[in-house]
Amino acid sequence: MFRWIPVAALSISLPLQLAAQGGIGGRLNDVPRAQAANPKPTPRLADGKPDLGNGKGAWNPRTIVNLSGTGTGGPNRSPVEKLIEVPFKPAAKAEYDRRLATLSKDDPEALCLPPGIPRMYATPFPFQIFQQADRVIFTFEGAAHVWRVIYTDGRQHSKDPNPTYLGEAIGHWEGDTLVTDVIGFNNRTWLDQDGHPHGEALHIMEKFTRLNELSMRYEVTIDDPEMYEKPWTTSYLIPFVPGGELYEYICQENNVDVRHLVGK
Repeated sequence: MFRWIPVAALSISLPLQLAAQGGIGGRLNDVPRAQAANPKPTPRLADGKPDLGNGKGAWNPRTIVNLSGTGTGGPNRSPVEKLIEVPFKPAAKAEYDRRLATLSKDDPEALCLPPGIPRMYATPFPFQIFQQADRVIFTFEGAAHVWRVIYTDGRQHSKDPNPTYLGEAIGHWEGDTLVTDVIGFNNRTWLDQDGHPHGEALHIMEKFTRLNELSMRYEVTIDDPEMYEKPWTTSYLIPFVPGGELYEYICQENNVDVRHLVGK
């Protein structure tokens, strides 16, 4: 449940651990065993679409240290559906290796910056989803309560969106799956905790599929021609806690401990 943070960054790790304990993750065991073993079918809204939560509980991501399922801790720390061989370009692989070798001391999330996409869904802070006729809104406990809006009103992407941490997301429904197309990212985030890099050319495709009352499948395709030879896709499950709510969480900027890390 806890995120991996270098021991030297004690003042950073403690609040993150407390948030992970005090958030929904600490209450996952409250879900009755029978309900977890035999979840109810996917709830639906009046229009027939899957109900992705709408305040009736919270989604509680497990830690996905590495989107490929390899790297730090292997599959035990990154429970993705299948292992991925990431098609690095040489410079991107060198940067990824450097981040691992220096114990992630330059991790933007350790400096209290937004984790970005898809990392928001691979960090153990809960989130809620609210559906409206023309948009789907995500509210996150982590990253100091940021929110994300996915427009489903048929609009097109901006011709030249200003780069942001969460990008510009346009969505639509394919059957019971919410599909997003996201561009307009800045280059200030890591794709995951191990440090897969990306640039401002990053193009993300996501699929959110609620499988039943207690589980959602999250699939993400990463397309960044600056960093990778071709697009690559990973997926994993995110559990739901009925009745769960978000807690207040504060992350202070300008943490000083990470600058003392020197690597292995």
